[in-house]
Amino acid sequence: MTNPFEDADGRYLVLVNDEGQYSLWPEAVRVPDGWRCARPADSRQSSLDFVERTWTDMRPMSLVREMERAS
Repeated sequence: MTNPFEDADGRYLVLVNDEGQYSLWPEAVRVPDGWRCARPADSRQSSLDFVERTWTDMRPMSLVREMERAS
């Protein structure tokens, strides 16, 4: 059995959490609590491309807010 998280031919959702962190998630695996779908299922490469274009600031949102308050 192949690992569904590493299946190059699989279909993946793009998930995002409240901290603005992204994750590729196999379409057939239940979305975990605390995460929501940011993009419907697509090929692994297309999903990776979306994350690369979208997640340009790796800092968690709580850190961004704290840094903005401090400045």
